[in-house]
Amino acid sequence: MELNKLSLNGRNLAGIAFIAITLAAGCSYASHDSPSANTNETATVSPPQKVSGSLPDFTEIAEKQGAAVVNISVSGTTKTEMQNFPGFPGMDPKDPFYEFFHRFQIPAPQGGQPTHGLGSGFIVSKDGVILTNAHVVAGAEEVIVKLNDKREFKATVAGTDKLSDVAVLKIDAKDLPAVNIGDVQKARVGEWVVAIGSPFGFENSVTAGIISAKSRSLPNEGYVPFLQTDVAINPGNSGGPLFNLNGQVIGINSQIYTQSGGYQGLSFAIPIDVAMKVEKQLLDHGKVSHGRLGVTIQEINQDLATSFGLEKPVGALVSSVEKDSPAERAGIESGDVILKFNDQEIIHSSDLPPLVADLTPGSTATVEVWQKKHARIMSVKVGEMNTTTAKAESGTTAKGKLGLSIRPLSADERKRAEVAGDEGLMVEQVAEGPAAQAGIRPGDIILAVNGEKVGSVDKLRSLVDKAGKRLALHIIRGDMKLFIALKIE
Repeated sequence: MELNKLSLNGRNLAGIAFIAITLAAGCSYASHDSPSANTNETATVSPPQKVSGSLPDFTEIAEKQGAAVVNISVSGTTKTEMQNFPGFPGMDPKDPFYEFFHRFQIPAPQGGQPTHGLGSGFIVSKDGVILTNAHVVAGAEEVIVKLNDKREFKATVAGTDKLSDVAVLKIDAKDLPAVNIGDVQKARVGEWVVAIGSPFGFENSVTAGIISAKSRSLPNEGYVPFLQTDVAINPGNSGGPLFNLNGQVIGINSQIYTQSGGYQGLSFAIPIDVAMKVEKQLLDHGKVSHGRLGVTIQEINQDLATSFGLEKPVGALVSSVEKDSPAERAGIESGDVILKFNDQEIIHSSDLPPLVADLTPGSTATVEVWQKKHARIMSVKVGEMNTTTAKAESGTTAKGKLGLSIRPLSADERKRAEVAGDEGLMVEQVAEGPAAQAGIRPGDIILAVNGEKVGSVDKLRSLVDKAGKRLALHIIRGDMKLFIALKIE
């Protein structure tokens, strides 16, 4: 009953009104059974005409490509990732997006009891190779693939890559219908796309929409440049294909943004080029290797850009560099801004991780960085990533101009924070002022101002006095190193 009420709101109400007006006009027209003003003519009803520029016809895609889409059911006694619903496994529950981003395999019951889950997938080769999401088969003891012709096969998991959320399955079958792989680089924002899958277990359901954006970075998913669409996607669609109008797969439907657990207009797909690279590595080597720099990055805004001497807020700001990492060995420092990676411009910080992860460990990359207000070109020998990922956050900075009460670090505090020498100042209190407006908190540790290290209150005051109206503080908050821009009025 509640759903019926909801269906009368917004655009649906407008649609009902439009239908009512149309029906009323039709009835009025049909009731004119007397001759028209010209008595020699009789009123007739013309058959419906096709309107030029009408919506595209998806029937051919549904008929020809639906046969290559499969239903996947999993069972086991261990918990799948979807049992952490809502949010993502390992995602901070305090994250404002925790409640809203969901992977959408139909969740299985929790506990030590037998578990069951449903998802989708698609055949990429006639000999039985199938792609789906890693979270669909995570923790599964048995995976059953059901084809469009109702045949069922027990599948083996050839491999999974948690970082990209791609899994490769294999069934013992031949001469199967397989999808055609498209070029996602040619896909454009605004073009029509079609999803086929098993939402809530309803097999081979077809939905359509447009590409809303490209290269989206999601929380804890920074190494996949997602396609954002407005295609209706629901639990059970996970792992299914996203087609362009040529009937070619350009993505794997993977996640949704929702406050209710169901579709709310924002869906995300893994680009097919990312998935196919993962498939090749899993089939050839049984594992996937991703490139690694060893830096933590964050987005740069106009205030930070001005503090670092950049004309525009572009690039990825390096907030920390791991010891003995590829980045450190190449000369990249905290406070650098990475502007280009292998000649590809970095506009947003989220542009960098997919480019790094896509490289083969051991290969050499060319990096353009903004370091100490000058552009430098560096060569980096790319390392191999483990299961950790780079994170981007925001964060901080004593009475006076800033509105902070600070003190030097104790020996124990310096040891816990791994701060060398006499560097670092502890924020004890935050009063009204620029620091409070920037979000600085008690417990933050100030390491540097505009790239110069601080270890005393006098040094901090001196640097603040010289900074002018804008400055960038490098701080430690918890286990993260961050940059924060402040305006001093």
